[in-house]
Amino acid sequence: MTNFVGAIDQGTSSSRFLIFESNTGRLVTYHQTEIPRFAPQQGLVEQDAKILISSTLTCIDQCVEKFEALGFSVSQIKSVGITNQRETFIAWDKITGRPLYNAIVWMDTRSRPAVEEFLSTKKEECEKIRRMCGLPMSTYFSALKMKWLLDNVPEVRNASDENRLLFGTVDSWLVWNLTGGISGGLHITDVTNASRTMLMNLETLQWDPYLCEFFGIDVQLLPEIRSSSEIYGHFVTTKLAKIPISGILGDQQAALVGQSCLRPGEAKCTYGTGCFLLFNTGEKIVHSTQGLLTTVGYKLGQDSPVVYAMEGSIAITGACIRWLRDNLGFGKNYGELVQLADSVDNTGGVFFVPAFSGLFAPYWKSGARGLICGLTEFSTKAHITRAAYEGVAFQVKDILDAINNEAGVVPLCSLRVDGGMTVVDSLMRMQADFLGIETLRAKMPETTALGAAMAAGFAKGVDVWNPFLEQEDAIGVDVFRPTMDQKERDERHAKWKNAVARSW
Repeated sequence: MTNFVGAIDQGTSSSRFLIFESNTGRLVTYHQTEIPRFAPQQGLVEQDAKILISSTLTCIDQCVEKFEALGFSVSQIKSVGITNQRETFIAWDKITGRPLYNAIVWMDTRSRPAVEEFLSTKKEECEKIRRMCGLPMSTYFSALKMKWLLDNVPEVRNASDENRLLFGTVDSWLVWNLTGGISGGLHITDVTNASRTMLMNLETLQWDPYLCEFFGIDVQLLPEIRSSSEIYGHFVTTKLAKIPISGILGDQQAALVGQSCLRPGEAKCTYGTGCFLLFNTGEKIVHSTQGLLTTVGYKLGQDSPVVYAMEGSIAITGACIRWLRDNLGFGKNYGELVQLADSVDNTGGVFFVPAFSGLFAPYWKSGARGLICGLTEFSTKAHITRAAYEGVAFQVKDILDAINNEAGVVPLCSLRVDGGMTVVDSLMRMQADFLGIETLRAKMPETTALGAAMAAGFAKGVDVWNPFLEQEDAIGVDVFRPTMDQKERDERHAKWKNAVARSW
């Protein structure tokens, strides 16, 4: 009988469950539920942690029903992997199972005052921290979210004092609930998610005493760090009861695996709520001089070597298009926005810098704000919408330029891309033109979930999938080649850089 592997993909905009045929990567079926975000005030971005788990449970059962309707059996699903929005953080009560506060989403900037204080008064410590964990002092990462919760939410502090508190990123919250919750749920995370907290030492792959002390975090509150591919435990609920959970990867690392960027020098870029470009550096830790992050790429098994990556993170890409739809009413759906952008040949000189949560790599300007400039009486909604899509492509060019400028890095001759926004052909053509290299879009866009499934199927004791077998034939790519000449590319990018500089 054919074997299948499931994947939970809990992202910023939606929860999904997908089922893949092992080793071929063929997507059989899936179910998806959009989830809300809240912005109680400027700079704050939250989600209801209860919805994160309830929507996941719904997607699992609905997807399994579709799977069975196709004539398959649940017994053919050999394991499940998890991929998740990273850095988003949850505090919960291990006695009641109740979240003690909303999940603080990765793009939340409430810790900006603490960041500014550390950068102005503890520069040497900040640099030491960056070398240890690979991350700059920023509102982006989880440690300052934990610190804020302990300092500002009495329920969280009381739970800590009374030994009832558990901390975790979204993967930890999901696994704890899926494996029993208050009745023996596992409190774990994997190395990729742990590497986004500012608390894990990149060399030891463990919570670091110095880092935990600096941020005032008791290591006992944190989950156990495990590899990205091993049998952690088994489902106790849903139609998947007793099936093992055997893979965990943060969403961007999952896409790195799903795109088969498993050799040093290969890179992928995922376009979603934000945009994230990861460059595989192999078993070597490379500290960036160009504003990039150093992170764990994956560790596919307890006895397997850890593979590192450099990452360029962009806070706002797809979220910008959603903002045009929901806040400004430029269209009823994403299809209408694409049509609007495609209705004009250029932006008419308009530039849109979507720095709604500051600017991440390579600038790291937490005080930056969104900016639309170059408006004239001629400008229309179409020009602004097209400028928003161009802003996505320009930000990716900034990241790729930073990677190509790193010492010892051979410039990329092509870039693999995936994610929801890549269905927009005009964006892909813009991207190829701005980069000046081929852009290779996965024909099967669910490479993030695919990477989680590959890790789960590869786990010792499951053994139904080998990620190191070539997957490209099964996935396939659409190739977008640049048509813009170098002179125009340089001129357009220089104007973009001027617009970026005006945002802070």
